[in-house]
Amino acid sequence: MKLIFVRKKWAYFGIVLFALIVAGGLFLNLETIQTVSQAEKSKYNIHMVTGEFKSKTEDGKKIESYRWDPGSITVPQGEEVTINIYGVNGHEHPFYIEGTDIKGVVKKGEETIITVKFEEEGVYRLICEAHQDPQSNGPMIAYIVVD
Repeated sequence: MKLIFVRKKWAYFGIVLFALIVAGGLFLNLETIQTVSQAEKSKYNIHMVTGEFKSKTEDGKKIESYRWDPGSITVPQGEEVTINIYGVNGHEHPFYIEGTDIKGVVKKGEETIITVKFEEEGVYRLICEAHQDPQSNGPMIAYIVVD
């Protein structure tokens, strides 16, 4: 068996050369990265779901309540906003946004998409018509804060 001896300066030279080759290979293999344009940045896309809470009272009575999740969202004034609502719980939820002419229905297993632009600041309520009070397992209300 033969041993090969390498001088220290040649070992350092080899390490530096190897590092340069690796760095050069990485530099040459860089791919372009898609950046977000200003037009895409100004579009607001909100995702919501329908949810349900179930429980029993001490006397065994079953109670439940439906809700939008998240229950409150903040959107910019004067910007177009897309709200995607996916139906998870409940058969269907007919809704309207107070102070607008927007109405729709969210069905279980389906996504309802609405596009809206709020011109005035304030709080707008997203109200489910099927669950407006405790007697109908509500109130199912989300708050849209326009700022």
